[in-house]
Amino acid sequence: MHIEPGLVSESKIWLSYVTAAGAGAWTAKLAWETVSERGPVPLLVRGAIATALVFCFFEVFPHYPVGVSEVHLILGSTLFLLFGAAPAAIGLALGLLIQGLFFAPFDLPQYGMNVTTLLVPLFAVQALAARVIKRNTPYVDLKYRQALALSTTYQAGIVTWVAFWALYGHGFATENLNAIVTFGVAYMLVIIVEPLADLAVLAIAKALHALKGSPFVEWRLFNPA
Repeated sequence: MHIEPGLVSESKIWLSYVTAAGAGAWTAKLAWETVSERGPVPLLVRGAIATALVFCFFEVFPHYPVGVSEVHLILGSTLFLLFGAAPAAIGLALGLLIQGLFFAPFDLPQYGMNVTTLLVPLFAVQALAARVIKRNTPYVDLKYRQALALSTTYQAGIVTWVAFWALYGHGFATENLNAIVTFGVAYMLVIIVEPLADLAVLAIAKALHALKGSPFVEWRLFNPA
């Protein structure tokens, strides 16, 4: 999911700096809470793993330009379940930045828009998880409907933000609206894949009891809240 260069003009792109700063501030808050609860090592380890995975999502996994952006398989809810909100947010932000710095410098002017589009839906997933997953339920015991709810929230959030940037940049012209709809339809197909990926990863994690209590995965993965 990369906002196309030129979608938002230089005179308007200031808004992306504001939204990215807000997302960064919230990430810092989550990171501080994680360090306060578990210490710095789990945050650093999980953040590094998440960063490597996100880089693979962007550079190794198939991705196709569609409409106003690109369709990527970004497993946002999977990252959240495995590593927690703060490491997942750090991984998304750094993975995207590394990809831009070394492989797609033409995307750097759109970094604020792209990072906002990735992080804000993640925060929505965190809020939803607190509502739909009971406190006595470890993540490895999630049901399909719960994984689907988290995945749908993340992917719908991405589509919503991409649509916002497209409308902010080019308005309600018919061509722009058609491109937004084309992107949205293509991207929502990811919902077919991501809940299954979530459950598959959780099943593997459940079998790997050695990970329980390790700094490599989120505490809630194996334990109740």
